[in-house]
Amino acid sequence: MEKTAIFSRPLPILILVVVAMLLDQAIKAAVEIWLPFQQAVPVLPMLALYRTYNYGVAFSMLSGMEGWFIVTMRLFVVAFVLWLWRRTPKDRFFAHLGYAMIIAGALGNLVDRLIFGYVIDYVLFHTATWSFAVFNLADSFITIGAGAIILDEILHMKKQDA
Repeated sequence: MEKTAIFSRPLPILILVVVAMLLDQAIKAAVEIWLPFQQAVPVLPMLALYRTYNYGVAFSMLSGMEGWFIVTMRLFVVAFVLWLWRRTPKDRFFAHLGYAMIIAGALGNLVDRLIFGYVIDYVLFHTATWSFAVFNLADSFITIGAGAIILDEILHMKKQDA
């Protein structure tokens, strides 16, 4: 008998999504209040806090598109991930965790888009000659969620080979 993963059930996934969204929004509110706009605040040699606004999607892609298009696209992504979540076998822990994190991140950024018309970003990795795109906690949820799904696929393939 297969064990049911905690995030394959609606209530735990809802709790995770709500808590993650609240944390994301609380940090973004603090960033708006205390972090200067487009001025790097060094944290570590290669890490700075840098408040900026993203009018597109991840890494400012599609920044020239209309807001309604981006909102609609995000809603389709959330609906698709929910569809995947429901279709995934209930014993796949990391896949279900990944889906929950992707939904939380997408909804966290969607809240920004609906309230402000842009997404608040504030984390910058950089060197003297290179910098990564500025991102936020919601983006991190999406990235970690995708990683969890990939890990789940790798573990599932290894289990099938055994």
